[in-house]
Amino acid sequence: MGTLYRRGKVYWVKYYRNGKPYYESSHSDKVEVAKRILSKREGEISQGKLPGIYFDKVRFDELADDFLADYRINQKRSLRRAERSIGHLRKFFEGMRVVNITTPMINAYIENRLDENAANATINRELAALKRMLNMGAKQTPPKVNLVPYIPMLAENNTRKGFFEHGEFLALRNALPDYLKGFVTFAYKTGWRVSEITNLTWDRVDLQHGIVRIEAGETKNREARTVYLDEELKVIFDKLWEARKKSGKLIPCVFPNRDGTDKISVFRRAWGSACIKAGLFFEVLDESGKPIKIPSKIFHDFRRTAVRNMVRAGIPERVAMMISGHKSRSVFERYNIVNSDDLRQAATRQEAYLETLDQKSNGYKMVTIKDFGKKKGLNVSAKSSELKQLGGAEGRN
Repeated sequence: MGTLYRRGKVYWVKYYRNGKPYYESSHSDKVEVAKRILSKREGEISQGKLPGIYFDKVRFDELADDFLADYRINQKRSLRRAERSIGHLRKFFEGMRVVNITTPMINAYIENRLDENAANATINRELAALKRMLNMGAKQTPPKVNLVPYIPMLAENNTRKGFFEHGEFLALRNALPDYLKGFVTFAYKTGWRVSEITNLTWDRVDLQHGIVRIEAGETKNREARTVYLDEELKVIFDKLWEARKKSGKLIPCVFPNRDGTDKISVFRRAWGSACIKAGLFFEVLDESGKPIKIPSKIFHDFRRTAVRNMVRAGIPERVAMMISGHKSRSVFERYNIVNSDDLRQAATRQEAYLETLDQKSNGYKMVTIKDFGKKKGLNVSAKSSELKQLGGAEGRN
């Protein structure tokens, strides 16, 4: 049973939950206000809820620590990205009570990040982290969040759409150092992520049957994957195996670095030089007005390219997703890029298809615009005056 008492002119309420006393100020000198607060708290407790004052004590920092702890406990591969998102959120929400994190406050955060020239996609990742934090707090026992606010998301229009045409890939590969040529060829054909290729070890390769696999838990989506090597990749893997035996450095990784002492790690400089040599770059001006060449391709473009090439080759989409490791169809569709050549081929194929249609049941046949002139006994190059006369005659008829 709760009680009311006064401290100076302000009324306070006292109530119990599981034998633990709670004290709360009514911030008023009117007893009716205090009675309403006491009645509300006792109603919450009778329904098995925590009294509202409890939620007032929970701050952003506590939820942020719980969020990152969940990533570490579950060994999520995106921990580093989550830490970056929390870092930006802390600058704005640090020390703030969770009950004060409302939709207007979140909109203020979005405006602040936009003023910092953050991309929409980056802000959305941060908002997604905030939403997950609040949802986790609401699901805990006892809950730390009473109400999860509406969190608006921004439209994303900065999705990369880069990919390699085959000639561009060949030019880049020829410009790369020898130790990277097999590495990029495997990426170009399979669409595997860079970390999946650099961490590939020989115990995951069956040279006799031409099979490469990744065990469950070693990929981003934690699903096992198997790829059969084509003839070119078989030759590359055989050469890598022989080079490994001759060197005497029996390192476990399939694709070694330039020295052959460890796996490939950083190759940014070699990549940039090869892109420029292959003509895959664009120019920007530095502060002094001097043009600087910037590579127009990134390694992840191989992933998009592999998906597009497999679909073009007639490989069923489900099989292509199994090879590249795409679990989400939405991402797969985004990578299945259509360019101007695809659109041109679509128009040509449609025209060819329509020309094969013959409406025999009605006695009609597909005709083109030039055939209409022939039906009227006209020359396609008839003078405009003749055409006008024809139009007038038809109009009178």
